[in-house]
Amino acid sequence: MRPILLPLAAVLVLTACAGVPTHDSKLATSLAATTRGDIDEAIRTLDAQIAAGADKNDLLLNLEKGELLRIGTRYKDSLDALEIADRKVKQWEETAKTAPDQLMNQIGAVFMGDSARTYEGQDYEKVMLTTRMAMNRINLGDLDTARVDIKRTHEREAIIAEFRAQETAKAEEEAKEKGVAVDSRELNGYPIETLKDPEVLKLKNGYQNALSHYLAGFVYEALNEPGLAAPGYRKAIELRPDLPVLEEGLRGLDQRTGFGRPKHMTDVLFIVESGNAPARQSKKILFPVPTRNGLITVSFSFPVIYPNQEAMELAQLNLGPLSMPAALVTDFNVMARRALQDELPGIQARAAVRAVAKGLVQDQMNKKLGPWGGLIGNIVTAATEGEADDRMWRGLPERVFIARGFVAPGEYDLRLPGQPDSNRKLAVDGRYMVVPVRVFRNKTYFGEPVKIGTLPPAAMPVVEEAPKPIPAPKRPTKPAKPAKAAAKNKT
Repeated sequence: MRPILLPLAAVLVLTACAGVPTHDSKLATSLAATTRGDIDEAIRTLDAQIAAGADKNDLLLNLEKGELLRIGTRYKDSLDALEIADRKVKQWEETAKTAPDQLMNQIGAVFMGDSARTYEGQDYEKVMLTTRMAMNRINLGDLDTARVDIKRTHEREAIIAEFRAQETAKAEEEAKEKGVAVDSRELNGYPIETLKDPEVLKLKNGYQNALSHYLAGFVYEALNEPGLAAPGYRKAIELRPDLPVLEEGLRGLDQRTGFGRPKHMTDVLFIVESGNAPARQSKKILFPVPTRNGLITVSFSFPVIYPNQEAMELAQLNLGPLSMPAALVTDFNVMARRALQDELPGIQARAAVRAVAKGLVQDQMNKKLGPWGGLIGNIVTAATEGEADDRMWRGLPERVFIARGFVAPGEYDLRLPGQPDSNRKLAVDGRYMVVPVRVFRNKTYFGEPVKIGTLPPAAMPVVEEAPKPIPAPKRPTKPAKPAKAAAKNKT
């Protein structure tokens, strides 16, 4: 019987490990097409994947589709896809507010790994979803509804903060009940330095970003609501301190919305995005599990995100003769690592719960079947664990830069120094203007510039006529002298 069990277990592990593509592998073709400049092919490839799947309302695939459509300047179609994803996140929000235990019940995930759990979206992805919807509406000229999306973003952040605090506490409590302490120092072999990076530690949390709040300030300002614009700019500074571009947003607000605003100049905001959000990679970690017969080592998969040493830098952009300073306001590689840092105690707690359950199975097999049983137990453990959950919104940019300044209306040459294919003509006009740009290694995509409001007509210059010369007074004419009488004829 035992010789039969081994090949049977081997078939089980091979079946479990084969034919289950990761999210990153599913998206690879679309990402490659986008990078080389074939955005239409990228969209077609993703559409084919969605059409082949059973769930047309899949959260992650609709997030990816919405982002590709935005890059392709199909803002209405992008909004449609993002609204499908947003309905999923709204369901999560409602459950998080009214029945959080239903979401926390997934903590158990006893035998299968985290990839078997329902994907809820990373917290920063939930925030960026409503931000992206607001940006699409801005491109469609609908600032009023963009304002609604911005308000929803703030409400979503509050729900996330409350729920994550509860979830972490429950995960740690459940792990403690199982007798396993949650401590990242116990993850021997895990590259913990990726999460202890100073840039990661500087972030306040793993879901709020400066772009979302700066954009909120800009929209409220454009809608002539400076009282609401100020908190947006202030929060952006709090999230990314010591950036002059962000500080000027708040410092110059009164002047821009008051009498000090340059009358015939356009306030132009450039949003330059580069690359793609990072991928999660899987790393096997040996996990010690206490049993009645001593410690058993179980192998588990943990997600890892590595920093990108070749990420784009942008210190300025050129607009005709103007050089405008640019600043990095959001780095989604750093945010993803901060989110993973916050998530790691929960991941470890769930792994601990699974480890205890699988350790008991392995221990029983050791006792009943001897060495064969231990081997089979190891195979079954590996088969049911698989790779770490790599699901993330890869279509998001890796980095976001902004530049802003007053520019006289007219046509200019826009150029990003050092970036390929980044020159184009830009017609500046309107009271406010938003210019979206997406940069990849071999391709730069220019979004549709948005003109908000109109400038007052420039006063026509008054041309003063030269004074007419005063005619010289006419001299009075003397009366003609009477002709002298002709000399009398001599008689």
